[in-house]
Amino acid sequence: MIIAEFFKKNGNITGFKVTGHAGYDDKGRDIVCASVSSAVMLTANLITEMFGYKADVSAYEDTVALKTDFPGDENLIRLYKGLELQIREISREFNGTIKMKFTEV
Repeated sequence: MIIAEFFKKNGNITGFKVTGHAGYDDKGRDIVCASVSSAVMLTANLITEMFGYKADVSAYEDTVALKTDFPGDENLIRLYKGLELQIREISREFNGTIKMKFTEV
């Protein structure tokens, strides 16, 4: 199962950690993992490369984490909410493959 954890500060998402394997198919053939990975990579690249925000980013094996310290920034709010929405939609389509959780920091 993929665990998508979103970190919130004062009600706004300030980062995320996505870890695990969906188990929908074998590694390399799992469309759920590919979909989530693509959404995570796009969001991380938009935040750091296109918008130029400083972020604490880590990627190791099956875990990607990204945190920023700009609570309330409208661009980041939209980017994080877009990732949340995309992962939620994938989760609905492929029930039982993704767990979403929200942690106040």
